[in-house]
Amino acid sequence: MNDAFASVYRIVRPLDLWDLPRTLYDIMVGIVWYLAAFVASTSLFDGTSMGVQSVSAQYLLGLGIGDITGPVVETNMMGYASLSQTDTGLHMRQRSRAFIVAEAASPSNRVVFINADIAMGDTGVRRSIISQLSTSYPGVYDAKNVAFVGTHQHAGVGGYLEDLLPQITSLGYVKQTADAIVAGTVLAVKRAHANLAPGSLSLGNTTILDANINRSPTAYLANPAAERARYQYNQDKEMTVLRFDDTNGNARGLLSFFAVHGTSLYENNTLVSTDNKGMAAFLYESFVEPSAMPGNTSFVAGFTQSNVGDTSPNTLGAFCESPGKAYDGLPCDADHSTCGGTVQDCHGRGPGFRISDFESNRIIGEKQFEAARTVMNGARSPVNGTVRSVHIYVDMSTHSFTLPNGTTVSTCPAAMGFSFAGGTTDGPGAFDFVQGDNSSDTQNPFWELVKGAITPLPSAAQVACQFPKPILLNTGYAHIPYDWAPSTVDIQMLRVGNFVMLIMPGELTTMAGRRMREALRAELISSGVLGSDAYVVIAGPANTYAHYVTTREEYSVQRYEGASTIFGQFTLEAYIDKYSSLVPFLADNATGTPPSDLAPVDQTSKAISLQSGVLFDSAPFKKTFGTVLVDVNTTPYHAGDVVSAQFVGANPRNNLRLESTFLTVDQLVDGQWKTVRSDSHPSTTYQWVRVDTILGTSTVTITWTIESGTPFGTYRLSYFGDSKPLIGSISSFSSISSSFTVS
Repeated sequence: MNDAFASVYRIVRPLDLWDLPRTLYDIMVGIVWYLAAFVASTSLFDGTSMGVQSVSAQYLLGLGIGDITGPVVETNMMGYASLSQTDTGLHMRQRSRAFIVAEAASPSNRVVFINADIAMGDTGVRRSIISQLSTSYPGVYDAKNVAFVGTHQHAGVGGYLEDLLPQITSLGYVKQTADAIVAGTVLAVKRAHANLAPGSLSLGNTTILDANINRSPTAYLANPAAERARYQYNQDKEMTVLRFDDTNGNARGLLSFFAVHGTSLYENNTLVSTDNKGMAAFLYESFVEPSAMPGNTSFVAGFTQSNVGDTSPNTLGAFCESPGKAYDGLPCDADHSTCGGTVQDCHGRGPGFRISDFESNRIIGEKQFEAARTVMNGARSPVNGTVRSVHIYVDMSTHSFTLPNGTTVSTCPAAMGFSFAGGTTDGPGAFDFVQGDNSSDTQNPFWELVKGAITPLPSAAQVACQFPKPILLNTGYAHIPYDWAPSTVDIQMLRVGNFVMLIMPGELTTMAGRRMREALRAELISSGVLGSDAYVVIAGPANTYAHYVTTREEYSVQRYEGASTIFGQFTLEAYIDKYSSLVPFLADNATGTPPSDLAPVDQTSKAISLQSGVLFDSAPFKKTFGTVLVDVNTTPYHAGDVVSAQFVGANPRNNLRLESTFLTVDQLVDGQWKTVRSDSHPSTTYQWVRVDTILGTSTVTITWTIESGTPFGTYRLSYFGDSKPLIGSISSFSSISSSFTVS
């Protein structure tokens, strides 16, 4: 029953004559509140629910989480572009976190910020998300007000981007991955929409000194000395936090913005996970609601990526890992990130590298978690004002515009430089490619010959436009079997009061991000859209993945980031020009729609996939699915020990078990088994091994590293799987280990 209507119902009771005037008054007030709630919960568009509001609240706030984990085995992982990095199991589930902010007085003025545990946003995935949302909520959610932002983690499932280049290592498009991201993200938004409630927002920031470094410091040094002198560090060390409160001042969630690459987990990791930002989200949500399973908390913590381009979480620096060589253990060459002339042995070291990259991941995640706590518990400024959004498409392949000095310049069709293949200190490249390789250097004649067989050779005009980048892959001209790289990108800004989010279709370097924020803040103030309290942040890579954005000075150095600035040296200036032109559409009294280029053509209909499906599963002779092959120990375990059990398994691609789990750790409490851990806890792992391809046999190993403070008692491990016969339907099964004690 509607609460407002129930209040009216309770007022109509047996009356004392003397109470009649007061009761009539109460009934009238109740009816007014009921009507107000009814109007607030009814869409201004085609009767679609817009969520409940209070007539006195400034904002309606909604927060939701959804599971987006794709196939955790036999699928290439996204981020390092390494063919050998095929997933073999699960460390932590990937999730989308949705944040809705609407004006209470005008609920149609709303924005949706989606923070997804994926490497980057994608045009095709976003298109599907918006299509489903617009069907469920006509006129409420669309391309203008929905931002789809990736945390830029490199341990997630791949194959979901619609352009060909990032699909190469995943053997084409993996529809199962894309479908999981769409389904979980739509669910997160629906959950946020369903719990829209009156609330308030506040803003604060803090400094984190030891959670990121600049992985291309020599390129940063190419920026003007006077500009660099304005900043203490060659990295942005500030974390911004937007706090979501209910009407009683209780925190419902947060959105934080901090620049650090999602590369704490190395290229040799094959367990699907969420890297340091997903870890930070887990730590905060479990801190607030320690009894809830991950993904089932009402408190939602979004740790958003910012101008991430030249950042690294491997804070100890890059060193040569070259056993037997004279340079083993020495810092890598600063200009080219090489060891003995090649990049393969140059690796960044995270703060926990002596233990494992998972320990480094925990440390960097924990630093972001603690910083967010500092802001949430400290002084903050209230956010007030209207909610606005603006979105257009821009064809960046030949975008002409005028620089502030009056010179007309143009961006270029996409192209990747030679240093793109050199990789980074977070993930080194191959062969003889190095970073810092620009047109002043002689190129290997072999690669000059081979590159024309991969993508069309660049014209003289393209070479001149991309100069001083030596072009390795001329992706802007490669359209067979479909487009290798984007040409058209999403340009989007979200405004909530004095807080403006620049939703960027790429990875801006530190200085590029600083210039972008500064230019847009100045434009917001000078145009009268906002006052001196204007606060601007960058969020990305979002919506479309258009690779990197450097300053012109950094571009000239042609390290990895410059070589991956696909639209040429004026990319940053083009974005500043275009975003600045859209500032008037964020004004309180903004009307009309800005001109836009055509939306990019859907590529998924042409997509190629070379990944084979699951043919069948079978159990070994005289065994069944779930049979325990290696059981837990009979002797007691203690904190820090690893409990492990191995089962007869089946391919987890048969059922992704979204919003569920492949495993549980159960504790015996008062004679009943209670689940205390799932496959979303960082203390557990799920590992699948194909034993025999012809026979279809496989094993699953489940581990639990017992955390400090775990209650003493009796426990067990449970495995949940789904098997596919050669003929027939997929069926579910489950199994348990023997019980064991923690003492």
